[in-house]
Amino acid sequence: MAIEVQIPTILRTYTGGEKTVTADGGTLADLVADLDAKFPGLKDRVVDDAGLRRFVNVYLNDEDVRFLDGLATPLSDGDSVTILPAVAGG
Repeated sequence: MAIEVQIPTILRTYTGGEKTVTADGGTLADLVADLDAKFPGLKDRVVDDAGLRRFVNVYLNDEDVRFLDGLATPLSDGDSVTILPAVAGG
């Protein structure tokens, strides 16, 4: 199953500059593992031992996965996942 993943500028060094990539997975955790297999090092920027990194937001079809099932969120063919770093400022 192909899932479209939007990659933020800061992580595009891992994807060779690509802003949109495709990956496979039945859950978000599977998708992140597949992304890391294709683009080594990407996983460590998105998740840590506790789950999704605190300052990284992940959206499934415009819904924050933290309000779904986090890394256990099921995915379907044709879904779109967006990875966004949290923005802070003052």
